[in-house]
Amino acid sequence: MSQMKAGAILSYLSLFVTGIIALVYTPILIRLIGQNEYGLYALIGSMAAYFSIMDLGLGNTIIRYIARNKAIGTKKIESELNGFFLKIYAYIGLLAAIVGIIVWLNIEVIFGNSLTTTELEKAKLMIIILIFNFALSFPLSIFSSILQAYERFVFVKMVAIFRALLIPIVTIPFLLLEHGAVTMLVITTVVNISVLIYSGWVALTKLDIHFSFGKFEREFIKEIFGFSFFIFLNVIVDLIYWNTDQFILGITSGTDIVAVYAIAMQFIMMYKMFSTSISNLFLPKTSKLVANNASDLELSKLMVKYGRIQYLILIFILSGFSVFGYQFIITWAGESYKTAYFIVLIIMFPLTIPLSQNFGIAVLQAKNIQGFRAITYLIIAIINIIISIPLAINYGGIGIAIATTLSLIIGHIILMNIYYHTKIKINMILYWKNILQITIAVIILTTIVFGIDRFFFDSSHIIILLIRIVIFTLVFLAVSWIFVLNDYEKNLFKSIIKKQKINI
Repeated sequence: MSQMKAGAILSYLSLFVTGIIALVYTPILIRLIGQNEYGLYALIGSMAAYFSIMDLGLGNTIIRYIARNKAIGTKKIESELNGFFLKIYAYIGLLAAIVGIIVWLNIEVIFGNSLTTTELEKAKLMIIILIFNFALSFPLSIFSSILQAYERFVFVKMVAIFRALLIPIVTIPFLLLEHGAVTMLVITTVVNISVLIYSGWVALTKLDIHFSFGKFEREFIKEIFGFSFFIFLNVIVDLIYWNTDQFILGITSGTDIVAVYAIAMQFIMMYKMFSTSISNLFLPKTSKLVANNASDLELSKLMVKYGRIQYLILIFILSGFSVFGYQFIITWAGESYKTAYFIVLIIMFPLTIPLSQNFGIAVLQAKNIQGFRAITYLIIAIINIIISIPLAINYGGIGIAIATTLSLIIGHIILMNIYYHTKIKINMILYWKNILQITIAVIILTTIVFGIDRFFFDSSHIIILLIRIVIFTLVFLAVSWIFVLNDYEKNLFKSIIKKQKINI
């Protein structure tokens, strides 16, 4: 089996493992350390995401340039590239340490109104740990990128899976001994640094990696940072949408509200990851089509074709969560986290549309016209922060979710659909006709199932809940097969069941 095929399989295994860990580890975690301590851990975790943007999108840039050099360059140029990127990452690590110290010195100013004295002391200690983590992680992370550039996908994915499993395995015994958020962060940091060091050792000993520190022309440096710029913008937008909310709640509302919102974000992140894994099955063909001057009609048909498949899967998850999510969260996390159900639904409904339109993103990338989307999303994300603050003060996590939803509707749905239709010439009217057809059928089904489920089932026992979910799944599949799926989708479903490959 090739490295790429094995890497693809391991990617889905990694997604599965991550999901299982979240479902099993999180309820153990919040019951052992309590809501406030979990909220503090989530709050510092959201701050860690701000440090991560200092990567500037260079991870993918390293992969691209080293991989290209392997094909057309020399080992001398490769060693100079390695040295150049290592030098940049060393500076970034130093900058991360300086920023961390500034945050540490101002922690009372930032969170003084919402955290207790004890929580502030713990937060200061956790920020010191973060400083250490990122100061070392940035220079060491170059080796992971080099390994990917060398197509050592199996090793990279296996290390990621090992890391995901090791953290909870090591952490739980300490939690049973009544350690809290600080110890959790120490363990995460030690595991993270150890994994990066091991990746560096493998790269140096197995790949014959060298570093030299020559000089590159200014034009080449501009090219590198130009390539990473739009990647960096997308990282910033994701950060604003999915991490700033917890930071704002930490300032305005305290750790208990942050904990509830963090639980909601776990479901949203899994929803997003599931969409991305599905889109990866359909999108590689896009670049070839655009390169071969595919017509607007061809691209429109593919937008509908792939969009329907993604939408069907996403709306199945959304409708299932609508029916069973409330009881699941209470059973899984506890009564005090029930508000997370409403936060998830408020965000998940509008998020479903852009997640089903990933084909459009692939077209933009293939045509190298990502500027409008990146800048539009950045502006909308900044507006999201502005409206989030008063809504968070007045309505807590629900208010933040409403702000995110408004931003998604305006930027990701209305503006981008207009852009796809008018500038990219993808027939979005045809797309929406198909989406509305599916939506009407699913709304009717979900309403009926919700009513029957509430009338006949009273028990929230986890086994009964799982049985109800299985019944819902079978009914959903049957109704979709009869009233929703077209011939292509039925054949695709049959091929998956038979474990046969299909040429999409």
